[in-house]
Amino acid sequence: MIRVLLAEDMRILREALAGLLGLEEGIEVVAVLGSGDAIVATALVTRPDVAVLDIELPGLDGLSAAAELYERLPECRTLILTGVGRPGNLRRAMSARVAGFMLKDARPDDLVEAIRTVASGGRVVDPQLAFAALEVERSPLTERESDVLRLIAAGEEPPEIAAKLTLSYGTVRNYLASTVTKLNARNRIDAIRIASDAGWI
Repeated sequence: MIRVLLAEDMRILREALAGLLGLEEGIEVVAVLGSGDAIVATALVTRPDVAVLDIELPGLDGLSAAAELYERLPECRTLILTGVGRPGNLRRAMSARVAGFMLKDARPDDLVEAIRTVASGGRVVDPQLAFAALEVERSPLTERESDVLRLIAAGEEPPEIAAKLTLSYGTVRNYLASTVTKLNARNRIDAIRIASDAGWI
């Protein structure tokens, strides 16, 4: 019996998926969650074989939860099921050690097969997305520029970043300016979007 934990924030989709999987022979849905904060704690109690997670979840996002699951419950394999089919998300998912990455417009039978494959030790990745990820060019940003942009994306202000990275305030501002220029972005927000979509931060 394959034990499945499901985390999806849209209620109608969450209930539909739970119902679909519950009808499958050899699959038992042991937990259904609407946010990311309870994923790891629930998994430690219910011991699922596969965690099917959306990326965009309230609280802890699906990729962060996947990385934590890998550390704390390595026998639970993660399958990301998302409507956000960007190459950057796939690259971040691979970094989080997920075993599968599928889009929400996949056929129900494909999802069931993916769960069985992941549970048996295999890997599943949407082929079109895999090719798109291979075509994404290398980041033009330096490691420090990426660090600064990642912290800005997390909501930190330049003075806080300067203290955290032991840089001067002026140096942080220079990194931000060079990041915007290198990415041909309109501003910091646009730079964050471009770098995130490409999987560079």
